Amino acid sequence: MSRTALISIICEDRIGLIAEVTGRLFDLGINLGDTTFAVLGGAAEFTAVIELPDHLSLGSIESELSELPALKGAKISVAPFSYRAQHGDTAHITHRIEIEGEDSPGLVARLSEVFVGFGANIVRLNSERVSGGSGARYITRIAAWIPPEKAKACVATVANTAGELRLTCKTQAV
Repeated sequence: MSRTALISIICEDRIGLIAEVTGRLFDLGINLGDTTFAVLGGAAEFTAVIELPDHLSLGSIESELSELPALKGAKISVAPFSYRAQHGDTAHITHRIEIEGEDSPGLVARLSEVFVGFGANIVRLNSERVSGGSGARYITRIAAWIPPEKAKACVATVANTAGELRLTCKTQAV
């Protein structure tokens, strides 16, 4: 019998971090479910829904992870996961959207509202500041589930919203 838990790690970003963490989890007999990793400034965030054998406690997993050299000084949390371990249909990505341009405060909020209006679900979102010849630019990447019957209108509205903010928008159906 297995239990479901959520591992959340925030630490300094370094090469080999994912290999070290997932290697230890594998050695402990832990099966990974949905997993995300992101670099956030100079930090890294690793989150995973896991299935763990009965003989392991949440505290013992946290202890095992805190012993890893790559996680020295990390904030590590292992907690029960009371939601479904597998996502539903609206978490399957149907479209990838990339918006790029100068800083536009409120962009994520405005775009989020567009998706809600079409009954679409943002599955993943990544926004980053990149240096360029004319100063800082922002790239926002969205992976979304959009109902098929509303996809064309939703994508057009997202592109129009980006255009109003003088940003470029690229979309791709998956």
